[in-house]
Amino acid sequence: MLKSQDVLVALAILIKKGTIWRQTDIAHEIGISPSEVNAAIKRLTRSKIASPSTKNEKPKIIISALKEFLIHGLKYVFPAQIGEVTRGVPTSYAAPCFGGEISYRENDLPVWPNANGKVRGYSLTPLYDTASDIQNEEIYFFLSMIDAIRAGRAREKKIGIKLLEEKLDEYRTT
Repeated sequence: MLKSQDVLVALAILIKKGTIWRQTDIAHEIGISPSEVNAAIKRLTRSKIASPSTKNEKPKIIISALKEFLIHGLKYVFPAQIGEVTRGVPTSYAAPCFGGEISYRENDLPVWPNANGKVRGYSLTPLYDTASDIQNEEIYFFLSMIDAIRAGRAREKKIGIKLLEEKLDEYRTT
């Protein structure tokens, strides 16, 4: 059974494509322990979202499997939890990477609760607790699109899926 941090690990491995990485680097980047990264890689491999590692090669993310899971399965396994208005980090259609495709009223935007956040909106529980502290723009992009799919209305989901597919295709060709 996958855990929510497994998605973060898959995304972190995906964006490392073509570079040398260690599990401790991934752990530090997404705010979990190296042993959790190791366990996540094992679960991702069992779920066929990652290829098994070999003596000479680290595991690789199977982009088609990740895409299918993110678009069609994740919202059922890790449903969105919406809460009260709070300060936080914009996500879903409120994230800068969404490109202003959706207009919204003040306080009517999804945010990951974070005391250091710069905007107010309704809280959307992140996929994993450390999400609002992750500094990597690529992972932030992916998590925001995932939130559009998990919590958005039809138009938001459609745009989120389109942007997610385009970004995943970039990693397929590099």
